Amino acid sequence: MQEPVPPAIAPHTGSLSRRMMVIAAGWILVLLLAGGFALDRTLSSLIQRNFDNQLEYLLTAMIASAEIEQDGEVVFYRALGDQRFLEPNSGLYWQITGAGHDPWPSRSLWDRTLELQGDHFDNEPHFYDSAQFTDEPLRVVERTVILPDSETRWTFAVASATGELKSQQAQIRAILLWSFAVLGLGLFLMAALQSWYGLRPLRRVRAAIQRIRTTGTNRVTDPLPLEVQPLVQELNMLLAHSEQQAEEARTHAGNLAHALKTPLTVVNNAATAHAPDLAETVIREARTMQRHVEHHLARARAVGRRAVGLASTPVCESAEGVRRAVERLYPDVRFDIDGNRDARVSIERQDLDEILGNLIENAAKYGGGSVFVTVDAEREAEQCVIWVEDDGMGIPEAEWPRIFDRGARLDTGKPGTGLGLAIVRDVAEIYGGSVSLAESEDLGGLLVRLSLPRPAQATTA
Repeated sequence: MQEPVPPAIAPHTGSLSRRMMVIAAGWILVLLLAGGFALDRTLSSLIQRNFDNQLEYLLTAMIASAEIEQDGEVVFYRALGDQRFLEPNSGLYWQITGAGHDPWPSRSLWDRTLELQGDHFDNEPHFYDSAQFTDEPLRVVERTVILPDSETRWTFAVASATGELKSQQAQIRAILLWSFAVLGLGLFLMAALQSWYGLRPLRRVRAAIQRIRTTGTNRVTDPLPLEVQPLVQELNMLLAHSEQQAEEARTHAGNLAHALKTPLTVVNNAATAHAPDLAETVIREARTMQRHVEHHLARARAVGRRAVGLASTPVCESAEGVRRAVERLYPDVRFDIDGNRDARVSIERQDLDEILGNLIENAAKYGGGSVFVTVDAEREAEQCVIWVEDDGMGIPEAEWPRIFDRGARLDTGKPGTGLGLAIVRDVAEIYGGSVSLAESEDLGGLLVRLSLPRPAQATTA
């Protein structure tokens, strides 16, 4: 017993959900890092500016309290308000220096002095960092002033340990780190939820397709979001197309069986009765069956090629190829192909060749020696229209509907199967086209109007 063949697994390019999560995680990480860095720089700058403003306030207060004694030294006529200036090694210091005078440090410096950058004149406060004390980094602000009653350039400086500043900045960074970590985790969970919930309609489409396969339903009718609805519509159209093809296949099979039933019955009855004209009967009925088989094979080929996809075939190129072939059979016939040389139709080249071959050959066979083919006579129409006309005797209008029947032949004096126009009509209708007959005003014979759909890109242009 042959084991069942497992269904083929289509190749895939990875998980769509995982791809969305990776993209979301990457963007979240990039944005949080950029935002965190920018926010850290901004907050650190604000803390630094506030710290400098406090130093500048103390410097301004110190300069405002300074005056010159009679001996030329600087003194404060009022005490500075911050008690840390009086506590040794408190982390807040001041110092005044001037050319020809010893530095005057605050009591908080104790036995140390500040190494100032006082060799230049600063009209405005000048801030800088100092690593003079290895165990205590300093932030220094200094300003050069000339006090009243003095010619000396005095450099006033206030220095503060940066331990508190660094501590505040570290606290801000810790808060930012934890805040952005929680925010990133929340955003990632939100992206995961969005991915799961956003792809839920696709899972519903999968379940609906599974129901179609298992329960026999023929459409996806579940309400779905607008973004998924076009996919569902295309799927339903594909299902309808498949049903149409299956119905066409059943119809063709039934028509072929019905068409072959009568000739087979005739042959069977003749053989059973040992009819004397059995050979002629078999030949006649075999030709009939051959016509039916060729007709249905032509339809089947057209349906199969139509299912492959939309084609785009140049009409004039096909007509010229058919003309060259028919000229070998009818060298005395004059052919004229005119019209839009760029016209294209949405039909496979083989089927267009077969349609035009039947029409042009019939016009050459039954005409009086001239065949005119006009391509895309109505350029503004939704479909491409092709006219094939001859200068023959034409066909009475009452016979126009019957001429499209399988095996119908009005002129039995010339060889043929009577399937040409029937095949033309069936193949044109398979592609969404049509064919009709009229009387040629220019040549006086038969005029065949063939209408075929244009390619999609041509109709949207």
